[in-house]
Amino acid sequence: MKKIAMIEMIMSDFSKRTCLDKEDCSPVRYLWTDAFAVCNYLELFKRTGKEKYKEKALLLVDQVHHMLGKHRQDDTRRGWISGLSDAEGELHPTIGGLRIGKKRNERKRDEPQDERLEWEQDGQYFHYLTKWMHALNRTADITGDPKYSRWAIELAQTAYERFTYVTPAGARRMVWKMSIDLSYPLVSSMGQHDALDGYITYLELSSTLSEYDRSSLDTEIRDLSQMAQSVNWDTDDPLGIGGLLSDAAILTQLIISTQKNELSELFSKLLQYASRGVELFLRTDTLKYPVQYRLAFREFGLSIGLHGVKKMHTLLKKHTNAFINDTFLLSQLEELEKYLLLSDMIEDFWLENENQKSKTWIEHIDINSVMLATSLDTDGYLSI
Repeated sequence: MKKIAMIEMIMSDFSKRTCLDKEDCSPVRYLWTDAFAVCNYLELFKRTGKEKYKEKALLLVDQVHHMLGKHRQDDTRRGWISGLSDAEGELHPTIGGLRIGKKRNERKRDEPQDERLEWEQDGQYFHYLTKWMHALNRTADITGDPKYSRWAIELAQTAYERFTYVTPAGARRMVWKMSIDLSYPLVSSMGQHDALDGYITYLELSSTLSEYDRSSLDTEIRDLSQMAQSVNWDTDDPLGIGGLLSDAAILTQLIISTQKNELSELFSKLLQYASRGVELFLRTDTLKYPVQYRLAFREFGLSIGLHGVKKMHTLLKKHTNAFINDTFLLSQLEELEKYLLLSDMIEDFWLENENQKSKTWIEHIDINSVMLATSLDTDGYLSI
């Protein structure tokens, strides 16, 4: 089956399973998965010209805002989590942030933390919000409607304001998980790549603003850069490595479009940590584990990032003058290209019928299938 037809089938099944466009069932929304899904639908619209895919992307954006931008059905609170009136909330659906979409309600302020249970409880994650900012930015680009860009900026400003704080020593730090209404932290530690991901996402948003508005994210961009540089990015987690490569792919395009060649040093650093990460990951031998010990969506994170290596190489060769030390950067990308077969290995493994019958696939079927579709065609997600 051709890849586009396969992606159409995967995304059609996802739409039915999560009740995106069915009236006789209750929709199931999860912010991370839905961000990738929006990008997939927009790319299907570009590839096929079928209006239904653009309509699905816009319907999904609307559904996410009206479900994850509002309080849960099992909560005593009602309405927009921002506290805005119904009418104002419609105009600013992201200004209060967006819930993760976990099955269990959040841990209350006075309840003790259960580390295992916390993974199943609702709240807000900064790194999920940045994925949604990117999805909204892609929607604005494809549709030409500036309201999606405005919603992405409002979400960015709120996320920075509520997730970051200044320590007594004067350093700005970030928490990993916040309550649904962003009034208290649920997990106070700082995510390893959250500030880095935020920095590059905010640069992306800033690059699409008019010259008049461009300074609106200057403070956030400066502080996120400083926080990102204070963290060690080493990881053997395939999803984390893929995130580094995906960020590098976005950064490549930003350097070319904004002519900020001083970002070349950060680009090189991302490639360095990603290359080291792949080597560390391969030493774990995870790809040789039986299916019941593997998590597809984490592996797809890596395969998506590796697909971005080809994109980066092509762009760099075409725009060498936009970068500082382009020869060295090309050598770094060529070093990473020896791992490209890992993408095929990961996709082929999870496309096997038997492997999709496993418990680990079925338990996470929505995120697994949507990220598989992204891996099969990364242009919708890795473009700006």
